[in-house]
Amino acid sequence: MHDPKALTTSATVLPAHEADADWWRGAVIYQIYPRSFQDSNGDGIGDLPGVTARLPYLADLGVDAIWLSPFFTSPMKDFGYDVSNYCDVDPIFGTLGDFQALTAEAHRLGIKVIIDQVISHTSDMHPWFVESRLNTTNAKADWYIWADSAPDGTAPNNWLSVFGGPAWEWDSRRCQYYMHNFLTSQPDLNFHNPEVRKAVLDVLRFWLELGVDGFRLDTVNYYFHDAELRSNPPAPTDGPAGNDAPAVNPYGRQVHLYDKSRPENLDFLKELRSVLDEFPGTTAMGEVGEGSRAIEIMAAYTAGGDKLHMCYSFDLLGDGYGKTFFETTIGRYEASQGGWPCWAFSNHDVPRWASRFLPYAADPLRMQKLVSSLLLSFRGSVCLYEGEELGLGEASLTYDDLVDPYGIRFWPEFKGRDGCRTPMVWLADAPHGGFSEGKPWLPVPADHLPLAADRQVGVEGSLHEHYKRFLAFRRETAPLREGTIEFLPAEGDVMAFVRRTGADAVLCVFNFGHEAATFPLPAGMAPEAVDLGFGSVADADAVTLGPEDAFFGRIAVAGEAT
Repeated sequence: MHDPKALTTSATVLPAHEADADWWRGAVIYQIYPRSFQDSNGDGIGDLPGVTARLPYLADLGVDAIWLSPFFTSPMKDFGYDVSNYCDVDPIFGTLGDFQALTAEAHRLGIKVIIDQVISHTSDMHPWFVESRLNTTNAKADWYIWADSAPDGTAPNNWLSVFGGPAWEWDSRRCQYYMHNFLTSQPDLNFHNPEVRKAVLDVLRFWLELGVDGFRLDTVNYYFHDAELRSNPPAPTDGPAGNDAPAVNPYGRQVHLYDKSRPENLDFLKELRSVLDEFPGTTAMGEVGEGSRAIEIMAAYTAGGDKLHMCYSFDLLGDGYGKTFFETTIGRYEASQGGWPCWAFSNHDVPRWASRFLPYAADPLRMQKLVSSLLLSFRGSVCLYEGEELGLGEASLTYDDLVDPYGIRFWPEFKGRDGCRTPMVWLADAPHGGFSEGKPWLPVPADHLPLAADRQVGVEGSLHEHYKRFLAFRRETAPLREGTIEFLPAEGDVMAFVRRTGADAVLCVFNFGHEAATFPLPAGMAPEAVDLGFGSVADADAVTLGPEDAFFGRIAVAGEAT
């Protein structure tokens, strides 16, 4: 078997942050999809011991935390996002002892551990649902969203499933419908029931007591539904396009006023925060899926310091590129009076950004260095998705390769999420890129192999080394981790902003264009250039940038920030 430790590098042990309760503010969080990261036993599926073996690679890269996608007991209809036991590890990933060993090693290396929590819904094989569906009088009868049919036998209202079709499934045992926002095998919990809220908060306590540093909360705005079961209105045909679903999915044809993003959720998030506050130094990051209203919901969920620590939306995870797009999106959040955002360009649900942004690139590698630096310069925390630092693009898969039920349902117009979930490539010349000795659960694309980690780690000019260099710069630069952001006027394809904390500031300038450009410096600003491998230069009056180029300069500010 190929030794998973064959590419560990000489990791620099980072400080553990135990004394810093706000470590999450400005943190760089590396998302691991365990099925696809490293297989340690040759069954073709990544596992927790495999993740543990690769932690030195991540410590050397310089991330602050890892986010582990679900590894809990599950029938895997939605690959772990359908949980049948919240408090144990599925055997395909290992054991609870393996998780504890992973956490201990991560902490030894100075890496925090964030785990997914999928508490809006369970698997239909979860004991809670097995009991709930028995009849209308059992102890858990009201733990899920049950409703009688309309008089003609049809569903109670017009709510739709994200994965296609109605959000209601008829159950012959209770002779009622139950609600499912996703697969029919993923029934939604009834958060109006205080016993349900207590049960899911007890799950969080279980993992906090095991030493996790926080949670990524799946579909955090889906927890509550309208108790009156009112139907959703149609989406306006002339309004802004949402990003809830691909165009072929009718889910996007509704304004989802009543099936999610309900006001009751704010009080529950306060309950959840109070649990986290029992464990100083822990954090919660929410995923907000809500079309054109997502940024405003992000703000509401993070405002006031008594709900979530941070949220991310899909606003930077879909279509869009360039100065206007990035400045407008970030500007909307900055104007929203929210708390602390988290930004990402890729994750396990969307096409990889190396492919999404490719049509805009004159030089793909130069573009990736530019855009990765942009992401890591926004105000907020940042999520990086496994392989992003290697420049992995979206895999081109055949229908026969697919396992994602979402892609199978809407093929070929929508190819689903398998293309971003293919295995990590570690060793260019090893079978399956060093991911596994067995046949991987998804194929390893041939065009990923030249980008494998062993071809980039320690190689001057590689994308991996650019990430490592920039992460070190970010770590030592307080304005980039926690400062404010102020956009500056700029012409053409140039975007500029200042990150500032106290008397320290950094000027960040980006040229998205394919031609050289100039950014005139504001009066009195004399930035000291930081060498991050870009070709830009600054004189007393202006910054000159090449095509797809960036500039970073420290600004000495006397006295208070202005």
